[in-house]
Amino acid sequence: MPNAVLRLLKYLFLGSLRGLLISGVLIAIVLLTAGRAEKTGDRLQVALPLLALGCAAANGEGVEYGLRYLAMFGLAHGTKAALGDAPINRRPHGGTEGMPSAHTSTAALGASRLVSDCLAGNALVQSVTILGAGLVGGSRIAVGAHDLWQVLAGAVLGLGCDRLARRGSRLRRWIGKFLGRA
Repeated sequence: MPNAVLRLLKYLFLGSLRGLLISGVLIAIVLLTAGRAEKTGDRLQVALPLLALGCAAANGEGVEYGLRYLAMFGLAHGTKAALGDAPINRRPHGGTEGMPSAHTSTAALGASRLVSDCLAGNALVQSVTILGAGLVGGSRIAVGAHDLWQVLAGAVLGLGCDRLARRGSRLRRWIGKFLGRA
């Protein structure tokens, strides 16, 4: 990463502006898409992980976060494909590949990273971030793309991939030992 980009990321995500930046982006998305639940959810499910990536990169952990994102993405879409025509995989408005909600898992992963690593000690912006992730899940239910259980499964997947797969976690140690034996 070029030095100028890294300096900008550090200024935005490690300085005093990070709370304003993150809450400003999330609130702007909600205001600009007001009344259109699907658009709000679509925009927030992109913004949350991108903001988390910016924060992770500023902390020198961009690759680490990116790998957790890819693992979550693969698990979400792999599960959808594996469940096929199972009733739990059916979307309320028709079709399959509903379990879990990948929009929600993406938003939950990004929000989890932001709340724990970028916004520690800033309860107001942490709350805005969590509400933003909740809006994504709610938007998926409102437009009939997912049911409550598919959204909850997506939230658990996103949180799990962020919290359980961090450096030093039991899961990471187990995976390292498993791969070391292979």
